[in-house]
Amino acid sequence: MPVHPVILSGGAGSRLWPLSRILFPKQLLALVGERSLIQDTVLRVQDKDFQPPLIVCNVEHRFLIAEQMREAGVVPQAIMLEPVGRNTAPAAAVAALMIAEKDPDGVMLLMPADHIVRNGTAFTKALNQAIRAAEHDHLVTFAITPDSPETGYGYIRRGMPLSGQQDCFSVARFVEKPDAATAADYVASGDYGWNSGMFVFRASLFLAELERLEPEMVAHCRAAFQNGKKDLDFFRLEETAFAAARSVSIDYAVMERTDKAAMVPVEMGWSDIGSWESLWNASPRDPSGNAVKGDVLHHGTRNSYLRSEGPLVAAVGLEDVVVVATSDAVLVSHKSASQDVKRIVEQLERQSRELHTTHRKVFRPWGSYEGIDNGEGFQVKHIIVNPGAKLSLQMHHKRAEHWIVVSGLAQVTCDDRVFALKQNESTYIPLGSRHRLENTGSEPLHLIEVQSGSYLGEDDIVRFEDTYGRN
Repeated sequence: MPVHPVILSGGAGSRLWPLSRILFPKQLLALVGERSLIQDTVLRVQDKDFQPPLIVCNVEHRFLIAEQMREAGVVPQAIMLEPVGRNTAPAAAVAALMIAEKDPDGVMLLMPADHIVRNGTAFTKALNQAIRAAEHDHLVTFAITPDSPETGYGYIRRGMPLSGQQDCFSVARFVEKPDAATAADYVASGDYGWNSGMFVFRASLFLAELERLEPEMVAHCRAAFQNGKKDLDFFRLEETAFAAARSVSIDYAVMERTDKAAMVPVEMGWSDIGSWESLWNASPRDPSGNAVKGDVLHHGTRNSYLRSEGPLVAAVGLEDVVVVATSDAVLVSHKSASQDVKRIVEQLERQSRELHTTHRKVFRPWGSYEGIDNGEGFQVKHIIVNPGAKLSLQMHHKRAEHWIVVSGLAQVTCDDRVFALKQNESTYIPLGSRHRLENTGSEPLHLIEVQSGSYLGEDDIVRFEDTYGRN
């Protein structure tokens, strides 16, 4: 029977700040090609051997992921929404519960959304080996054959060969991220592989082992699933029950405690893109060893990652550095220290700044908006509304708005008036009025919005009607 791919799209990718942020994390970014990491992940499992993918994601990412699936031409089995992050074991549990409803002995392939695999042939071969072991009551993980003493990964020690299974072994032990000397010993021994965070098992067996080892977690996950509800194209888990589940990884909850753990060693060009240095390793480089993306000039610079998402970046006489510029932040780091970028993110969080949460350009199910300017009592935004899309019917308590159409055709609702606005036309939305913006044309609608008032936060909004179920 076809395998059920389960894509876990959690986490914020804080080590890849300022590109990756909480509301637009690394799995949604095109880091090593034209497609995002999650698009590459789902397209890896899109032939007759696979059921449609089941995606488990943060509720805040639902519309972004749905749009990226549409762009990739993928129709998921479901997009399951986590009301809060509870790590990989509860996420896998609710996915297994959904699969087990229709296919109790169905084999699940559990994959993080933000990893890359360059060698599809090796991936397929290893997956087939893992499926055979899973069908014989093993919980299987992939152990990546290491090519360097990496300290950013956990390791898995190989045990004895499994009887009747080709190139599949028992797991002797899981080990945490080691120091450099220990990692070098692991690699030299030939007995260890990197922990890929990818798993293959039957849904029923995984649930049985998880219930034996973590009965309370399974009870909460089952309640969250059974009391969940369909919401547009999504399945929304019940919040109270899911939040009560213990936050723990699959490794800690099951794999380190079961006697059914198995591993398939594989070399498949894998990386979790867990730091700027690992992204440099995974990227094409020029003769000087530089990975360059965007508007970048460099001279006398070697072995560096240089990227701009807006302003010109110029690098002179540098070596082994990371320079990443977005429209609102610039990161400069030694390449070997790029794992510590998360410390900057922690400082931003302590200072209650939003630079670790959102980009200047913020995506919404109807389009996007981007801050252009702001000051005391005012801010200016560039708003783009997709063809046929419309914002909620809403009002604000503390701000008024002025809209100027740059291009496209707008339909405006303001209290009891409904009227059209064309290019170079404008309108005023008084404080407290019920209003809505809609793109009735066939091209994106671009407009400039000038807000003025005593408070301009995004939470000053009352929705009366919303196409996307947010009111």
